[in-house]
Amino acid sequence: MAESEDSVDVPVVCPECETETRVGLDDLAATVERHNDRLHDGEEIASVDPDLADQLLDLVADDLLASE
Repeated sequence: MAESEDSVDVPVVCPECETETRVGLDDLAATVERHNDRLHDGEEIASVDPDLADQLLDLVADDLLASE
């Protein structure tokens, strides 16, 4: 599948495997779930980079507060 120029890659980290990769936003949930199922018996070890997740939460909270 060809990636469009608008594709957003999200950093995913797995501290147990000591790996970091970038995954297209459209495939993010399935890729993380598949990794955790295959390598960690379904335990949620791999996830979106925690720093990015925190930044996104801050942006969403700011947006919600601005819309009130």
